[in-house]
Amino acid sequence: MKTQHFSPERDGFYGVYYPNPVSGSRKAIIAMLGDSSDDWMVVSGVKWLHQRGCNVMAMSPDKRGYGHHDYPLERFGKAIGVLKAQGNDKIGIVGASTTGMMALVAASFFPEITLTIALTPPDFIMEGFYRGNKDGAREWPSNGSSVTWQGRPLPYLPYAYRHPQYWRQVMADSKAGGDKIASRPMFEESERRHPIREAETIKVENIKGKLILVGAEDDVLWDTCKYIRRMIKRLETRAHECEVETLVYEYGTHFVFPQTMLTTMLPVGSGLPVRFMFKSGRQYPKACKQTRVDIDEKLSGSILKW
Repeated sequence: MKTQHFSPERDGFYGVYYPNPVSGSRKAIIAMLGDSSDDWMVVSGVKWLHQRGCNVMAMSPDKRGYGHHDYPLERFGKAIGVLKAQGNDKIGIVGASTTGMMALVAASFFPEITLTIALTPPDFIMEGFYRGNKDGAREWPSNGSSVTWQGRPLPYLPYAYRHPQYWRQVMADSKAGGDKIASRPMFEESERRHPIREAETIKVENIKGKLILVGAEDDVLWDTCKYIRRMIKRLETRAHECEVETLVYEYGTHFVFPQTMLTTMLPVGSGLPVRFMFKSGRQYPKACKQTRVDIDEKLSGSILKW
């Protein structure tokens, strides 16, 4: 697969550009689908987007950035400039989970983005976090924002717990619910202690073009459907130019990826990660798969129409 690599030192952002080898498309999507820009998961997402006629700029905090904190939003502006220079006249963005939040924030800052797809996003800016190994913890709070603008951290929702209680609480909640990872109770406690303020809320009314919000009620990382409903309510009370579409399901877990994207990653056993990670995936595998099939069809249609 042909690629072009970009670095913060030379280009102002870390990313890998994957031009579509077939279509000659003038549409490009910024994809933030993992903690890297060239790993197996990202390349599978790139192939899925290529099949829908798009060029792809995969972006991540660094070559192997297993954490999200202090990410300069200006990097999206640099990437948009590169995509325009490559002949792209339509630019979209897609993110999932934490990067679903980052996709929304980026689209609210850069009007050049006219298609925004956010899978399981929050409607607020999260506190940043590190990943690695610290005192036996795989993840811990950064004590700062996940994103910055013009060198300043944007206001954020602080996590309810500090290190080392943060990871211990996540593990306790995961075990209690029968999941490999669950942080929904922590986010609920975070909002109880620190109700979301306007400054921390993502300004979705500034997003242009098509906005697609995707989530499932059985998400145990956080209550993304509540956050999606809050975003819709916000748009109902504010002037905006985006056309919003919500894809909300009863079952689907936090991994609401299009089904054929998962089969690209795992040609055999595409549903295994969902069942392995989440109790709901084991209890309702057929419903979760049907959710992914429906998401696949609807996102594919939206991208082709864009």
